[in-house]
Amino acid sequence: MIIHKLIIHHLAHRDDPAFYTLQAVHAIQWIERGGVPLNSAMSVLDLGAGHGVFGTELRKRGCQVVFADESNCLLPELVDAPFRQINLDRDDVVRLGTSDLVICSNVLEHLAKPSAFIGSMGELLKPGGAFYLSWTNWLSPWGGHDFSPFHYFGPNWGYRIYDRLIKRRRLHTPFVNLFPTHIGRIMRMIESQPGLRVVRAAPRYYPEFGFILSIPVLREFLTWNCALLIRNNPSR
Repeated sequence: MIIHKLIIHHLAHRDDPAFYTLQAVHAIQWIERGGVPLNSAMSVLDLGAGHGVFGTELRKRGCQVVFADESNCLLPELVDAPFRQINLDRDDVVRLGTSDLVICSNVLEHLAKPSAFIGSMGELLKPGGAFYLSWTNWLSPWGGHDFSPFHYFGPNWGYRIYDRLIKRRRLHTPFVNLFPTHIGRIMRMIESQPGLRVVRAAPRYYPEFGFILSIPVLREFLTWNCALLIRNNPSR
């Protein structure tokens, strides 16, 4: 469990690089426990990389990491790292090639067309490859991101109530750069893709309570951030 460490760190330092490194290291350990070997033979795509913190930790494991995002915001120490520019709502992911492991962390809820993206996931994986997908589902405590918990008033009214009462600058607006997603629907969409199978599912920041993901409705509220490990299994 890491949620208590994240809360303590955020209260003291906000979301600095160390905050995201804590998340990445914890997630990598969870991926390894799912049977994914992380070594120099592993080709990795850090998709929606942001500053590249997740991919940086995988590079420390010896993985061959390619970073991809709409714009290059990688940390200075990654200036020579391979980078591919892509808009996941507009561009064809085929241009990124295939990898043994794809990391897509905290991106899905910012896509206007999540169903199209999920439909293309298999095209990014080599046979037997793995896809780590993590995102903040809409009904979680942080579903509205910086205007949480006002998102519980709904995507059309929550941010307006926040603006009227809090009057603090926010970064996210529903249906502009934040889109409601639901765990049950996303998992069904993934399972409907030929060859893809969810092999692990857990609340990202407290995976010890993975049983929550097996309880419809309740999981939508109690899963702060949903983490899925998906395998490409052509023989399924």
